[in-house]
Amino acid sequence: MGKVYLVGAGPGELELLTLKAYRLIKSADVVLYDRLVNPEILLLAKPECQLIYVGKEEGKHTLEQEKINELLLHYAHTKEVVVRLKGGDPFVFGRGGEEALFLAEHGVEVEVVPGISSATGVPAYAGIPITFRGLSSSFAVITGHEDPKKERTSIDWESLKGINTLVFLMAVSNRKEIARRLIEVGRDPKEPVAFIERGTTREQRVVITDLYELANYPPEVNPPAVMVVGWVVKLKKYLTQVINKGASKVVSCVL
Repeated sequence: MGKVYLVGAGPGELELLTLKAYRLIKSADVVLYDRLVNPEILLLAKPECQLIYVGKEEGKHTLEQEKINELLLHYAHTKEVVVRLKGGDPFVFGRGGEEALFLAEHGVEVEVVPGISSATGVPAYAGIPITFRGLSSSFAVITGHEDPKKERTSIDWESLKGINTLVFLMAVSNRKEIARRLIEVGRDPKEPVAFIERGTTREQRVVITDLYELANYPPEVNPPAVMVVGWVVKLKKYLTQVINKGASKVVSCVL
């Protein structure tokens, strides 16, 4: 029986891949990869490696999670090095924990290889520090797209009032409702919000607004995008003067 590696591919930029992830992809017999994995990373695989797309996007799943689990189990029995490649970090809204538990329950050896999460890496590339002395001493990472089958939200919106910086993943389609809820629980309507599209890549694009504008006149934002709420967003205009990533165009600003 082989071994399954749950590998984080990082936030997008090829060179943000960890050395361990690089080594495992190079030696993999099969790679099952998600939608947000940079295609350049897949070119690292050896010619005889099987590349299997199992990505998901809103309203369209190539395979349901149960089928992905079964595929991993199948390849664990037929291949030696099985890489399950996920965008960002496999244990941050990547369902990596579910896959690890399923495989462990079926006697398969699993190793988790962390990656740089888009929740931290993407704001950094855009010149937005999610913590900053005297301005932000706490941050939270929140899903912006809960399972539609759930009867009630599992997000404690009231608790988010006291957290300095909020990072929402998969929030584009619900951005207006998120802003409305945050204002309802007491966050300042003038608090800045940044959306970073295709973060860390050459196509990176940043849209800046505030909670009031977002709740009432939401700007156009295209997924995939990371949403950052907090006063740290204001630091972008200062930090981008000294941090040049070459692909961080600000297209909208109400600050």
